[in-house]
Amino acid sequence: MPTLRPLSSPADAPVPAPQPAPGAVPVRGTPADPQKHPVYVGPSAIDGQGAFATAAIPARAKIGEIRGEFVDMAEARARAREAERRTGRIFMVAVSERRAVDATRSTDPLRFANHACEPNMVLKVQQGRVAFYALRDIAAGEELTARYGATHHGGRLVCRCGSPRCVGRL
Repeated sequence: MPTLRPLSSPADAPVPAPQPAPGAVPVRGTPADPQKHPVYVGPSAIDGQGAFATAAIPARAKIGEIRGEFVDMAEARARAREAERRTGRIFMVAVSERRAVDATRSTDPLRFANHACEPNMVLKVQQGRVAFYALRDIAAGEELTARYGATHHGGRLVCRCGSPRCVGRL
């Protein structure tokens, strides 16, 4: 049995490890959950599946991130063409002029965020990470949308956001 000794100063005090939530199984090397606000995936009135706020989200709050495999832009374009041909669904975000994140196999629910011409969140690329922030207060149950900007579709995809200010195509 180890003997206890008094600590000579607070700096010598051991720092307790963060404790997992009740019932959680800690796994070493697993990154923290990138979702700051709970999000669920469900049928979207805009297109296919969408991401929805589980609870109210205040304006300017970080909602979460999407993660995936980093690929160079040539590979990203090839994968986007193949995904568009096979399923019509592309989960690719350029993070620089040379790299993109392929979120096709990601389990992050924000990868299902649909485009809207008047979105309620903004997509920001910061230090190679793809994060979403609320542009305004978002109600529980509201679909989370972002303006995609330039896309692989090159104006060939009809926008279905339903906004009176819709640009018409992506």
